Amino acid sequence: MDRDQVIGLLQCPRTGSVLIAEGDTLRAEADTAIRYRRVHGIPVVVDFDRSILDETGILASAAASPVRRRRRSESWLRRWVATPAKHSASHVLRLLERLKAKTDRPRILVIGGGSIGNGLQAIYDDPVVDVVGFDIYASECIQFIADAHAVPLADASFDAVIVQAVLEHVLDPVQVVGEAHRLLRPGGLVYAETPFMQQVHEGAYDFTRFTDSGHRYLFRRFELIDAGVLSGPGTQLLWSIDYFFRGLFRSRTAGKVFKLLFFWLRWFDVLIPQPYAVDAAGAVYFLGARQEEAIPARAIVDYYRGAQR
Repeated sequence: MDRDQVIGLLQCPRTGSVLIAEGDTLRAEADTAIRYRRVHGIPVVVDFDRSILDETGILASAAASPVRRRRRSESWLRRWVATPAKHSASHVLRLLERLKAKTDRPRILVIGGGSIGNGLQAIYDDPVVDVVGFDIYASECIQFIADAHAVPLADASFDAVIVQAVLEHVLDPVQVVGEAHRLLRPGGLVYAETPFMQQVHEGAYDFTRFTDSGHRYLFRRFELIDAGVLSGPGTQLLWSIDYFFRGLFRSRTAGKVFKLLFFWLRWFDVLIPQPYAVDAAGAVYFLGARQEEAIPARAIVDYYRGAQR
C-alpha cells in the first residue's frame, strides 16, 4: 500500500486514538502533547516508555538497522546453504488462495517486513493484495516503524498477518501473537515461521526458540490449518557447522566457508521421516485461522507429533 494510505490507518499506541499528520510529525487526536516523528518520511510510531527501542538512537541513526544486514553479494551463498524458499512460498500460496476465496482484495500485514522474506515475493507481486509492513528500522519495504508488542493499528483491520523469522527476536512472543490476533478480522489467517534449533543470530536481539508443540501452543487462539517442520535436521546441522567453525577460528567467514563445503547435508532433510524431523528441526511453521477460544492446555500433549510418542 502507499505510505500515505497507511498513515490513515495508524493509531496512537498509547491512547488508541487516530493520528493526524502535522508537518513532519503525527499528532494523537486524544492528546495533542503526544507526537511521533518521521525519519526519511517514515513515521516512527513507538511508545518508547514501554519498549526496548531507543528513541535517541533511532533518530540519531536515521532509523538504521541495529544489526548488520546481509549484503546482496552474499545472496549466492544463501541459495546453496539456506532453507529453500519453495517451502515458504508454497505455504504462502496456500494462504493467498484461502484469502482470495473469501475477499476480492485482501489486506496483509507483515510484522518484521524490513526486507522481503524467504518465499514472500508472491504477496508483493499480486496486484489485488494490499500489503502493509513495518519493522524497527527504515527500509523501502515498510510504511512505518513500530514495536511489534504494541502495533499502532486498529482492531480487526487485516485479513492475514505474516510473522516470518520474527518471534525469536521479540521479548514477549505471547504478546506479539496476541497483537496479531487483535489485528485480524474474524477467521483471518496467520502464517508464522520460527526457529527451533538454531544458534543465536542478530546478536542482542535474539531471545527465544520454539519446538513444534510450543509453537502450536503459542498460537493456541488459532484454528490449526497446517503446521510442521520448515527446515529439518540436515539444515540444522549446517547451522551447527557454521557456528562451530566460526567459534574455532574466531571468524564469521570461516563458518560460512565450512557451511558451503557441507551444503549437501540439507538434502538429507527429505530422507528423514517427519516424526524424527520434528524432534530436531531447524525451524517450524504454523498456518492458522483466528478463533475466539483457545485450545485447552492439556490438548498440547496430544498434539505432539515427534518420534518419542
